[in-house]
Amino acid sequence: MPRQVDYEDRRRRIAEAVCTLIARSGMEAVSLRDVAAEAGVSMGAVQRCFRTKQDMLLSALEHISHHVSERANQRIAATPTSQAASTLLSHTLAELALLDEESKTQAQVWLAFVTHAPASEELAAVLRDTYAKLHGLIAWLIRYGQDTREVPQHLDPDREAHTLLALADGLTAHVLAGHHSPPTAQAILQRHIDHLLHTTPARA
Repeated sequence: MPRQVDYEDRRRRIAEAVCTLIARSGMEAVSLRDVAAEAGVSMGAVQRCFRTKQDMLLSALEHISHHVSERANQRIAATPTSQAASTLLSHTLAELALLDEESKTQAQVWLAFVTHAPASEELAAVLRDTYAKLHGLIAWLIRYGQDTREVPQHLDPDREAHTLLALADGLTAHVLAGHHSPPTAQAILQRHIDHLLHTTPARA
């Protein structure tokens, strides 16, 4: 059992090293030698954990995907039950958009994988699964808001979740590119949520 725990810890360290290298120098900087040096292990140790570079990249993507999802879930768990559903939705979307300075590395790595996904069906599959989970989380928050009568009943939670997730994802890129500052991106998210809360049914 101790050997298995050490193996999983080593895989995690290597995945974190891959993410660090991607954030620092881009996907092209990920080499066996540099990953081993960053993780503080031998190249043989890396090869024993991952058969190919693609396997190593997949593990790193799964690692960052888990962190993105976990951030949102932790935000929900830490929010008092008395908190308004709209506030909970706003905070959760900000977490998913990776807007704060602490999340900059994760945002850089996430976008690097999104950019490379068209050339790798395996990477694309992990991203699709992650997006599906995040979409489900946002849709659940909208339904929760409808249950508390804060979100209009006529709204389709799944359709609105698609829009909100796309908005948060796009703002990640805009902030990294310097087109928006994190506070401006947060304000854009909030304006859309406020508009959502006050929308009325379309007349027939």
